[in-house]
Amino acid sequence: MDTRAAGEEVDYDHSLNLHTIAGARKALSMLFPDGVPRLILDVGCGTGTWLRSALDLGATEVMGVDGVTVPNGRLHIDRSLVRQVNLEQPLDLKKRFDLVISLEVAEHLAKQFAPRFVESLVRHGDKILFAAAAPNQDGMHHVNCQWPAYWQALFNNHGFACVDAPRWTIWNESEIEPWYRQNLILARRDDAAGSEPRINPVIHPDALECFAHIHTERIREQIEEGSQPFNWYARTTMRVILSRLKAKVRSQ
Repeated sequence: MDTRAAGEEVDYDHSLNLHTIAGARKALSMLFPDGVPRLILDVGCGTGTWLRSALDLGATEVMGVDGVTVPNGRLHIDRSLVRQVNLEQPLDLKKRFDLVISLEVAEHLAKQFAPRFVESLVRHGDKILFAAAAPNQDGMHHVNCQWPAYWQALFNNHGFACVDAPRWTIWNESEIEPWYRQNLILARRDDAAGSEPRINPVIHPDALECFAHIHTERIREQIEEGSQPFNWYARTTMRVILSRLKAKVRSQ
């Protein structure tokens, strides 16, 4: 549950989260082998790695928005190209772009804001490169982790069809961060939106460490529920008692 006050910054520190320019550049060059789109908006741009890469690959105009203040010295593009906004609120820049990017951002917003966030994306272009964390994917302030089909339905509501061809295009490229290779989809305006196949849930083998906490958390839940075998509690209690006795002996 998200307990922040309205308009309060998401608890997210860009200095602790590494998204590489090399990975972004590799992904864009593979996804757009004939050249990247000219006008690109990145919603949730972070430090600007994807926009920096787009400029390096030939984009002529880029803009980024983010809901968190980017620390000085961390931004890879000119600060004049980035606006800080509240991503929970409707976004209207009064401009349209050839490509809108929003990668690993939507999961940081509470579920009630998801439809509004998607509406903000489609308002700015007919082609959206999108990724969001899967259920149980570890990360800072992940409050609405969903499988792609959840987001697909929201895009469908606005006349956008979704495909997961982008993730299969970059699937085997180790230079690209695994969460992008796992979650990347493309939404584009299509009269047949909603009739396309539902996108299947997939976990990339290289992203398994992002889910390593699941087993531990489930065990903790079982312990609290009392659903572990009786002998587990007996053994654990005895171990705790012996550990305390040893500690007491050492302290004397």
